Amino acid sequence: MWIEREVEGLLLKRAADRPVIVLTGARQTGKTSLVQRLFPKHRFVSLDLPSEAEQAERDPRGFLGRHPPPLVVDEVQYAPGLFRHLKAAIDAHRNVAGQFILTGSQRFTLMRAVSESLAGRADILELEGLSWQEIRAARPDLHVEDVIVRGGFPELYARPEIDAAGFYRSYVAAYLERDLRQLLNVTRLRDYERFVRAAALRTAQLLNRADLARDVGISGSTAGEWISVLEASGQVALLEPWLSNRTKSLVKTPKLYLSDTGLCVFLMGMTTVDDLASSPLIGALWETLVFSEIRRRQLGRRGGWTLNFWRDRTKEADFLLHRGGRFDLADAKWTMSPDARDAARLERVASELPRGRVDRQAILCRCDNPYPLTGSVQALPLDGAAMFLG
Repeated sequence: MWIEREVEGLLLKRAADRPVIVLTGARQTGKTSLVQRLFPKHRFVSLDLPSEAEQAERDPRGFLGRHPPPLVVDEVQYAPGLFRHLKAAIDAHRNVAGQFILTGSQRFTLMRAVSESLAGRADILELEGLSWQEIRAARPDLHVEDVIVRGGFPELYARPEIDAAGFYRSYVAAYLERDLRQLLNVTRLRDYERFVRAAALRTAQLLNRADLARDVGISGSTAGEWISVLEASGQVALLEPWLSNRTKSLVKTPKLYLSDTGLCVFLMGMTTVDDLASSPLIGALWETLVFSEIRRRQLGRRGGWTLNFWRDRTKEADFLLHRGGRFDLADAKWTMSPDARDAARLERVASELPRGRVDRQAILCRCDNPYPLTGSVQALPLDGAAMFLG
């Protein structure tokens, strides 16, 4: 079963304009399946195969002779030596679009190689897991609680018979054994797994590296390094606070979000919707889902506005969108019926921003349909996030 992805049109458009497309994203988000489906006439080679990765690294000229363009190279980060030779091959036919489609699941490693060798030649896209709208189109029978527990990995919806807990158990094991060893020389895999689980329990919270380090029994510098590895491999995202010269009391610490709610639920030790319903962490998981929806749209927009959060000693808003001097504000609430008190919290933050520059305010909740809470604040369902973001 193929699940249509919202990024498909953009990916095809970019490939028709640029000689190289780089598609990044965490493992199992569907990069390989997507490029094989959209570019069936391209040759395909995966550097997940050690023999291919070794040849691409040691003899890149011979590798490209054996695999000429148009070519898809999957998990290209395993052969960083290939990039300089890709540059020469591209420049030999600079006006030919779509010569190479490159995918990789280790974003920082990949971006460093791209910036050093393919600057000005490559268009970069990031693929997240399935969005709420993509899942609903494929499985309209599912409720939001089901989606939080199952997460956004496409295989879990293309093959509904897969046990989600077993999938995530294997995913964590593969991540620890493969990506972690590639990105960081960690000999204490058990400590790192405990660290990942501790991070999951803190999703949608301010990142406190010292607190994380204390819980796992590692140094603060090691905790900072390990957070960077989680971010590099697409397992977490950090949301920075909005900082204004007008207010010195704003917090300066980012918020931590797991990238996938299903993985987060598994790492928290839950496996069913009943577990979720009785958990005190349900609000944080809802906020994590809302964040992933907003961030996915931000990535699809490729700039134009920035996403932050607002927090000072007395006021907070989960999400602040800024574009061209204009602001939108949103809070994520695990409720079906937010009230005027929820709206008042947003309005207090709005009063701290430049007068007349706040366009929209919304409570993103589990209501069935949009409705006004006050003259300036709306209640919106998860489907309405797209409408709110424009």
